[in-house]
Amino acid sequence: MNSVLKYMSLATLVLQTTSLVLLLRYSRIATPSDQQYLSSTAIVVSEVFKMLTCLTVLLSQSGWSVGQLIKLLHLEVWSKPSDTCRLLVPAALYTVQNNLLFLALSNLDAATYQVTYQLKILTTAFFSVTMLHKRLEIQQWLSLVLLMTGVALVQWPETASSNSSSVTVDHNMTSQFIGLLAVFAACFSSGFSGVYFEKLVKGTPQSLWIRNIQLAIFCCVLGLVAVFVNDQNAVQEGGFFQGYNYITWLVVFLQAFGGLVVATAIKYADNILKGFATSVSIVLSTLFSYFILGDFRPNSFFLSGTSIVILATLLYGYPEKFPQQGKA
Repeated sequence: MNSVLKYMSLATLVLQTTSLVLLLRYSRIATPSDQQYLSSTAIVVSEVFKMLTCLTVLLSQSGWSVGQLIKLLHLEVWSKPSDTCRLLVPAALYTVQNNLLFLALSNLDAATYQVTYQLKILTTAFFSVTMLHKRLEIQQWLSLVLLMTGVALVQWPETASSNSSSVTVDHNMTSQFIGLLAVFAACFSSGFSGVYFEKLVKGTPQSLWIRNIQLAIFCCVLGLVAVFVNDQNAVQEGGFFQGYNYITWLVVFLQAFGGLVVATAIKYADNILKGFATSVSIVLSTLFSYFILGDFRPNSFFLSGTSIVILATLLYGYPEKFPQQGKA
């Protein structure tokens, strides 16, 4: 039974990771820019769904008593303002990170995004060492070096075709530069916010569902601020849900429920399976980008770099096999 759960977790991780990236990329290139949905509103809607999901779980744990749920929320959220406000930092970072995700996949193909985004392993490791005082094993340090090498190869510039106009080349380079900046910033945000949230969850008695509700509250507020600042005129002209279609709603649902599903799946999957899931997701994203979306052509640098990134991802999650000094 445990073996079945592990491989079901693996399939869930691969499906969620791959489908979100590919659908989000498709949703940004399949529609003309003047008819696209607003990414800022999609982020708010996904956070609302996430909050409703957490509330439903807590309601079931309260015996489906609305009164008990309200009492619990008042006790754990409203009556502890200083504790609740500690979630403001990761909420702000998650809001920025989600907006960067849309920006990155509006300018990068899914394959390049997937490989480059694995740099979050490096930033997470850095903040885990500095904030949580975790100790990395030898193979994990080696994997981080391989990771940086692989990502550098993936980004190695390809010689422009003689048939390509300078305007097209300049536009593609500008678009890729913006996309890469967004990915790098998202990696930094992901690493810090993830470690900060882990430290908060492990250091306090509140349940993960309460913490996610606190997080979603701030994410909704900050997301609405982002809508007002960036897209106020567009919302007034076309409405909050302008450009939404079934693909948009799939992206919203994957954003909302993906994190919760993955968190549940990780409960049954070990680090090795998580590494395999990431590796399979990278391969699938590359194949779909090339054969289905048609927005990507891999070169030798990309294939070499991707292979190194996959190796680094697997190596980072593999348990230490060498005996520690001073032990038999």
